[in-house]
Amino acid sequence: MSKILIRGARILGGEPQDVLIEGETVAEVGTGIEAPDGATVIEAAGQILLPGLVDLHTHLREPGREDSETVLTGTKAAAAGGFTAVHAMANTFPVADTAGVVEQVWRLGKESGYCDVQPVGAVTVGLEGKKLAELGAMHDSAAGVKVFSDDGKCVDDAVIMRRALEYVKAFDGVVAQHAQEPRLTEGAQMNEGIVSAELGLGGWPAVAEESIIARDVLLAAHVGSRVHICHLSTAGSVEIVRWAKSKGWNVTAEVTPHHLLLTDELVRTYNPVYKVNPPLRTEADVMALREALADGTIDCVATDHAPHPHEDKDCEWAAAAMGMVGLETALSVVQQTMVDTGLLDWAGVADRMSFRPAAIGRLEGHGRPVSAGEPANLTLVDPAYRGAVDPAGFASRSRNTPYEGRELPGRVTHTLLRGRATVVDGKLA
Repeated sequence: MSKILIRGARILGGEPQDVLIEGETVAEVGTGIEAPDGATVIEAAGQILLPGLVDLHTHLREPGREDSETVLTGTKAAAAGGFTAVHAMANTFPVADTAGVVEQVWRLGKESGYCDVQPVGAVTVGLEGKKLAELGAMHDSAAGVKVFSDDGKCVDDAVIMRRALEYVKAFDGVVAQHAQEPRLTEGAQMNEGIVSAELGLGGWPAVAEESIIARDVLLAAHVGSRVHICHLSTAGSVEIVRWAKSKGWNVTAEVTPHHLLLTDELVRTYNPVYKVNPPLRTEADVMALREALADGTIDCVATDHAPHPHEDKDCEWAAAAMGMVGLETALSVVQQTMVDTGLLDWAGVADRMSFRPAAIGRLEGHGRPVSAGEPANLTLVDPAYRGAVDPAGFASRSRNTPYEGRELPGRVTHTLLRGRATVVDGKLA
């Protein structure tokens, strides 16, 4: 049985403590713990020890778009970013709308060994929004799917959305909605506002997101089911979710790191690296999102890691694909926007990036306290580190990051998956 002693780490930002890991489990937490014979010792003075991060929203692209990412490269990127579990979205080729496809993705995750992969099943067949996919079969499969989403597309038909919410209720599932009214976003290229008007680019109005969220929280309340809002991006969306939660409805929401930091002013560069769905919004929206994450209206941070090959981004704005890679920079962006600003402490980061996403996804063994008897899914981060983002060093197969050359704080030094190191001294094991 392997043994690891983490010495002097600040658990959730608290006082320095030692953590002894034996096999797959945390054996002891305290001070002055002696290293057993043969144990690996990690000197962690000044570092923050968090439960392994959990991402509710990752695009691994396999099967079908292995030129962008594979389960192996995507889980390497996840481990490098401190994640021990990711939820893999269904917009693959073929779409993950059957038990066979979700099991394939799940098994590829098992084989990779860098983090756990929990497939997300499609809500509708082929993401076409016309007919419910095999929700029950995907749940009953080896993958045990609990989260369903047509992410990349909105389930815009209210009857289909209602049926999906009713169906998943039987096994405590959740429908994760990509809130985008398609008729209001035809030809849209960026956030609708002053910048889009000045640039002459098709506007993507906030109401296209907010109207779907309003409808779906009402539907979830009506049928008594769980709805999760993907990549919430506007101040108005925050207010709708806050209202729904005040009614006691079973509504949760996520925000991406890029929507916590970047604004639509960056589109003035016409650099397609800033093209994303939903689009970058205004400074007022960014501030509202930060406050909502701090007060718990927004439950968690999810990366929406969306890798694309070079040719899909190195083109004119209108032709470029939407999306950004985010697994390897997520924790740094959250530190800059939430911790260094005083909006969250490290315990709050653990809550928003591990405890809550694991609970929403009903993911066992993750999002657990750092205490004796718990699975040793852990992340060590050096918060004092400062460095410029260099995508050439990414584990991801794609390089479409909006942070290239930008200095960000914090660095993941170690990631442990059930007591086995996947990252050591900032490098993949």
